[in-house]
Amino acid sequence: MNSELLEALVAGIDTVLPDATSLRRAIHADPHLGGDEGDTRDAFTEATGWLDWTPVAETGAYTRTGPDGPAVGLRAELDALPLTEATGVEWASQRRGIMHACGHDVHLAALWAVLTAARDLDLPAAMVPVLQPREEENPPGAGDVVASGALEDADVAAMVGVHVQPQVERGVVSTGSGAVNAAFDSFEITVRGRGGHGAYPHTALDPITVLSAIVTGLGELPMRVINPIHPSVVSVGTFHAGTAANVIAETAACTGSIRTFHEKDRAALHEAIARLAEGTAMARGATATATFVRGGPALVNDADLAQRADALLAGLNVPVAPVPFRSCGSDDFSEYGQVVPSLMSFIGVGSDGGVGLHHPEFLPGRSALRLAAIALAANYAAAADLLTA
Repeated sequence: MNSELLEALVAGIDTVLPDATSLRRAIHADPHLGGDEGDTRDAFTEATGWLDWTPVAETGAYTRTGPDGPAVGLRAELDALPLTEATGVEWASQRRGIMHACGHDVHLAALWAVLTAARDLDLPAAMVPVLQPREEENPPGAGDVVASGALEDADVAAMVGVHVQPQVERGVVSTGSGAVNAAFDSFEITVRGRGGHGAYPHTALDPITVLSAIVTGLGELPMRVINPIHPSVVSVGTFHAGTAANVIAETAACTGSIRTFHEKDRAALHEAIARLAEGTAMARGATATATFVRGGPALVNDADLAQRADALLAGLNVPVAPVPFRSCGSDDFSEYGQVVPSLMSFIGVGSDGGVGLHHPEFLPGRSALRLAAIALAANYAAAADLLTA
């Protein structure tokens, strides 16, 4: 096991932690949405001026450092979310309506700390840091990174990452083998009725009432279509219709997400949603169409990598979750696991007052950054150990 390597990386991480904190705060204060992350990418690449970066997936970048031979990819995400921050800290977002509310600023700073700590070390396997765009979008950016051929060009033979998680106890790392996150797809349903005056509903065909019935039915689908021991979720996120209180709209539309752990369940829910929308609308004299955008597959942690990483963390006396955290959350990191063994660890940051991911008050502390960097270093060391065994 690469315990000595990990100890050296941790010592380096602790040395550069103040600078990593400053970088994290700078990134947090200047967030950018998916597709517009060039400034975030440039801030990171400028802070790692000793590395020669190559553009990837439009607004992303990757590079390679270390010896020849199979390498370990280390992913960090660039994009923020369309939220108005409510943390009140001095380094809060300066861009109203945009916020790093999913911890990507922490992940980037953790990656910087690991790269900086490794700068003068004799690495057993090369590191290939990947600054990935559009993790929050669908279709997401990881698929574009894979399709670009960057992993093959850099000889990436394993991929690792970390993600802060308020549902894991503060100070604990949860990895675990097998599926830890769900596949993600999005859908849009549009209902077309017949517009008219609100005073004369009998002369119109209200698409809002039709779509409301469809939305109610969507919540019941997983329990009626999917094996109850298989995790699955259908959620509606937006509902749009109408222009005035006294006008019956011509159309109504909603968007939502589908999360599953099994490919057969994924296909079954697509079919069931389309059937529900079309049938419900037809029964009321309207029409409905359902369209789908496939996101990433389920995120599956390699069992060997997970075991090695947990052992390395235990050697540092870092608490490891006895029961791995699994959820119907999704992450396009799963795309990398389709081509190489991969490992994602969840960094426990706790949930103060119920504040979780994608919340305007979500703000992991400095201890989360250190733990994320250590876990990322452990995952790298585990993968390097596997590749050089």
